[in-house]
Order: sequence, then structure tokens, then C-alpha cells
Amino acid sequence: MQVASVTHYDLHGGAARAAYRIHQALRSNEISSTMLVNASSSGDWTVQGPVGHLNRFIPKIRHASGALLTKTLKTQNPVLHSPAVLHSGWARKINNSSADVCHLHWINHEMMSIEDIAKINKPIVWTLHDMWAFCGAEHYSEYFRWRDGYHHNNRPAYEGGFDLNRWVWNRKRKAWKRPMHIVAPSQWLAECARESQLMQGWPISVVNNALDTDIWRPVDKAFARTLFGLPKDVPILLFGALGGTADPRKGFDLLLAALENLRGNIDGLELVVFGQLAPKESIDFGFPVRYVGRLHDDLTLAILYSAVDAMVVPSRQEAFGQTASEAQACGTPVVAFDSGGLTDIVKHLQTGYLAKPFDPAGLAEGIIWVLSDKVRHASLSVASRQQALSRFSYSVVAEQYRKIYELAMR
Repeated sequence: MQVASVTHYDLHGGAARAAYRIHQALRSNEISSTMLVNASSSGDWTVQGPVGHLNRFIPKIRHASGALLTKTLKTQNPVLHSPAVLHSGWARKINNSSADVCHLHWINHEMMSIEDIAKINKPIVWTLHDMWAFCGAEHYSEYFRWRDGYHHNNRPAYEGGFDLNRWVWNRKRKAWKRPMHIVAPSQWLAECARESQLMQGWPISVVNNALDTDIWRPVDKAFARTLFGLPKDVPILLFGALGGTADPRKGFDLLLAALENLRGNIDGLELVVFGQLAPKESIDFGFPVRYVGRLHDDLTLAILYSAVDAMVVPSRQEAFGQTASEAQACGTPVVAFDSGGLTDIVKHLQTGYLAKPFDPAGLAEGIIWVLSDKVRHASLSVASRQQALSRFSYSVVAEQYRKIYELAMR
């Protein structure tokens, strides 16, 4: 079986890393996958990106050109909006390839147009990494036009100017006559797709994102703390910024409020933040904080997860929650809200704690619950690792995709 795995980037961003890991999982389990990308940085011979300076520059021009169209929309929704209007040669390349299945991932930044997708004549499996495929131009939305249809009379009050989302949604509705097999990394995203006007009645499966559990594994905590220069005898809580301090969906404000509730409740608590360096203007977390910046390789990040006692993921909205799954694979319990894709990863009181959405006091209670009992913490750690092996490992995920490909090819 030959698979053409199509995504804009191979490593840049969470969706790209998830797609690349799925690609690796397929190849390590005797499914021939070739990754087709607009921008490659992995150096992997199984990834085919543009060759030559001009061909590498063209995707940047396409992205910038598409972004100009989003200026016609006035909205308070800060997420990325993608018109997907510029035609490309990707459909022709995929159709002329020897692939049995076309596996789409994150194909935005004008990698291909909505109409290009309709021209692909191979069986299509599409793994969603956000809500764009069944929304308008927006990649996430808390407003339910994606469920009710994008009509003249249901536009949110926070939008003005050209109704870009309605225009993009209508183009999808007209172009995509043939149902594609949709894969969501979480039950939440799958339910959204099933309820959407665009994808009602389409085949939709849930497959969690893949992890190489030989890399993402527990490392001796004392050794890990020594490598990062962390104290050995205090509880340490981890938060992954990754741009999250500026993105309302990531819940940084809720984390700050939860930390207010923690003051005086956990002796010696320290906070570690990865994904960014210390800001110019310091943030008062109420606890000692260490910034470790961006960690660019999986092994270093696995060591960091192993060094801490718990990870907090205060997101309001996540398609899956990749950092949470990575932490659990390293035996680190996770505290999050009972919302979105994180409910697939964190099993309440088994591998961590799910607080009532979006209650900072409840999040603080969860952190206290995870950190206050060493015997309980050890049990959470073992269960977290076992869940990662049974649900996120390459062999498990690849076999699930193999069955989906076979269904799509019938």
C-alpha cells in the first residue's frame, strides 16, 4: 500500500509535527508513505519538498497573497483565517503519482485551493488538525455557523466587512460533492465534524496522534533535573507556552488565576515554562519561574517532561493536545480542563485531573490533588505511561490507519 501524505510543513508547528509522526508511524509499520510538502526542514529523504530557491520562495508568495484577502474581513476572532483560493499543481501531481491513497493533513497557507482538493481522484483520507475543513475561513470558532450553515442572518456581531467565512464555506459546499474519509485526533473534534453542515453523513473516525514511545519515555527524574539545573527536592509544575501567552485559546489568563489560588497551598512549588524565553517585562506568577525557551528536539523535551512533577494545560480549545500526550508518555500527569481534545488524553483521577471548564479554582484544586500525595502521584505516572503505549504508540496508530485506508479504497 502506497500513501501520499500531504501537508504544508513537515516539522514547523504542532500540526506539522503530528503529521510527520503519523508518516513515520506508517513507514515503521510497513506502509509506504511519502510526505509531500511546501516547506521542508527535516532533511528526511521520504519527504518531498520544493527544489531550488525559486520553488522554495513561491509558497511564501502564495501564503502572503492569500493573507491579503483576509484583510477584507473585520473580526474579533484572532485565529488564522485561510481562503484557500489560489490554484496549484498539487492535485495533478497526486493524481499522477503511484499512491493508492491521498492522506491530507494541514494543507493551508494556500498550499492548494478548495477546488484543487475536489480534483484529487485518489481515495482521500483527511486528518483534521483544527476546525478549518468544516468551518468557513476560520481555523477555530466558538460560534456555531459551522453547525447551522453560514447564512446572511447568522453572522456574529463581532464580524464586519466582507463575509469571508460565508464565501469560503459556500465554495467548500459546492466543490466537495464526494465524501472524504475524515479522521479526527479526538472525540470532540469528531463530534464537531459529524454535527457540521459540510460533513454530516461522511465517514468519520477517531485516531489519536502518534508518538514514538521509544523516544517519549520516562527518564530518571534526578538525572533529568540535573541536566536542566532544576532543584531536586521541590515540586515543579510545567507549562508549555509555544505562543500560548498571546493566544486566548491557550488559557494563559486562566493559568495565572489558578496560580493565585495555589499560593500558600503547595510548599516550595516552582514553575517551568518552555516554548519561550523570559519576556522583557516579567510576569508575576507568585512562584519562582524558570524559562527554558524553545526546545527543538524530541529527546530534550522528553527529558524536561521527566524532570517535572506535573504539567498544566489550561487551554480553552484544543483539537487534541499534543504536549499533554507527550508529557503522559514520559510518565508525567497532566492537569487540564474537561473540554475539547484534552478529554481524550487525560483520564480524570487516573492519568491526571480534569477541572470544570473554565474554572481557575478547579484547575488549582487539580494541581494540588496531583502533587499532594506521593503514592497517588506514582500511580498516576504509571497509568499515564501505560495509556501512551496502548493508544499513542506508532504500531497502534499505524494499524488504525491501515484499516481506514482499506475502507477508503473500497
